[in-house]
Parts: sequence; C-alpha cells; structure tokens
Amino acid sequence: MKIGSREFDFGRHTYIMGILNVTPDSFSDGGRFNSLDKALFHAQEMIKEGVDIIDVGGESTRPGGYTLLSDDEEISRIVPVIENLKKEFDVPISLDTYKGNVAKEGIKAGADLINDIWGLKYDDILATVIAENDVACCLMHNRKDTNYKDFLTDVVKDLQETIDIAQNAGIKEDKIILDPGIGFAKTYEQNLIMLKNLSSLHKLNFPLLLGASRKSVVGLTLDLSADERVEGTITTSIMAVLADYDFVRVHDIKENLRAIKMAEAIKYAGGNF
Repeated sequence: MKIGSREFDFGRHTYIMGILNVTPDSFSDGGRFNSLDKALFHAQEMIKEGVDIIDVGGESTRPGGYTLLSDDEEISRIVPVIENLKKEFDVPISLDTYKGNVAKEGIKAGADLINDIWGLKYDDILATVIAENDVACCLMHNRKDTNYKDFLTDVVKDLQETIDIAQNAGIKEDKIILDPGIGFAKTYEQNLIMLKNLSSLHKLNFPLLLGASRKSVVGLTLDLSADERVEGTITTSIMAVLADYDFVRVHDIKENLRAIKMAEAIKYAGGNF
C-alpha cells in the first residue's frame, strides 16, 4: 500500500502510527501539543524514535465525554499543523477525523490518510471525499451501543458494512485499513476478548491496525492512570505482532518499537514467515 510517498510492505512487519493530538482535552496528553511549535517538536521527536506515520487529531474522541467541535474550529486546529509537518518532514501524515469537510481541508493541507473512528457511518460525505482524493483510510469498528448478539461475529459484520460503504463510494481496496476499535462501543470484558481474538479480523482480507495505546482497558486492568500505561500498551503491541497486524497506533514510539523488533525477531527466527 502506498501512503503519501511511502510504500508499505505488509505481512512481515508491524509499522508504527504515532499519535499527535493538537487538542486541549485528549484523555492522555491533552494540552501538551496544542501549539504549532510544540506539535512540530513532538513530531520531530517521534520521527527520531522511528515512527512510520504521524496521526494528527484536532478533536478529542475519548469515550465518555469530549467536546464536539464545529468543522471550522477543527479545521483551524489541524490545517496549520499538517501544512507545516509536510514542509518540515518527509513522513506520511494521517488525519484523525470522522467529518467529511474536515477531511477535505486536511487532504488539501497534505494529509495522506484519513483515520475515521466511525467507519464511514457518521458523515455520509466522508467516503466520497476519500474516494475522490484517492487517499488511504483507516476505518475503525464502532457503533452506538454494546448490545451484541454474538460479539466477535457482530464486530466482523459491522466492519463488513463499513467495507461495503467504502467500496460503494469508490474507495479502492488497496487504500483500506481496518481497526477493531479497542475502547469504542465495547465493555471492559469485550475489549479483552477483542484483544485475545485479534486474528479474527483477518477473514476480512484487509490490512489491520491496532489502537490500544494507554486506553481504559489497560488502565482498568493495571489500575493505572493514563500516563503510567506504557508497559500495558507494549503488551498489546506484542499481541498485534503475534496476530500479524500491520500497524499499531501508539503514544510512546521508542518503547513500542523496541518491543516490536524483539517480538518480530522471535516470531521470525529460523526463517518462518
């Protein structure tokens, strides 16, 4: 898959999408990088540590409470950051949004990928925006309730609906990545079950991304605050490697990359690919 100017070779390595929240209220790093200088400095640090894609978010989407922004306000947050990232660094840029108008302006600014937490089910125009601009997209599992009949089967069905929306809008197959949606529309126990059964999504035949960094399932399991969840997050990244996931989306680049390299060395020892 080509994302921006970079080719990603799936199947033998788990790449890192680094989180760059330019928001005042994100659950783990709200306010830390919501000025242009701070955002660019943090991006530079992530690149030094080995990030493969930088995911820019202008609106917190933490479950349980966040401020819904107008399109204009979200655009005003993300466009200067994306434009300057593209000027300063040679790294693919993802935009974390579920809104079509925001995506349109983000792509104009240089975004190479749209990361949609609603799997194209929130804004009817988003799929068309992605298709018309021929950019990559990461489509996450989400829904408005946790009333599953058969949890894992229903997650697959929900994601198949997302795939159908994408393909009907003209999004190319080689532009689609799927995300199981840890922390969204799932109870604590369901999040653990999803993490235990990451491989169940391979039947959909698309590249996969795991986004579990510092999330509540880690905090509840270990009884730790958001800034103390590095080891728990690393564990989920190793699970992603073992489940043949193509990306992890994380806050802590260096630590997760080291863990991924070690897990891959063990996994592929003896030439077993």
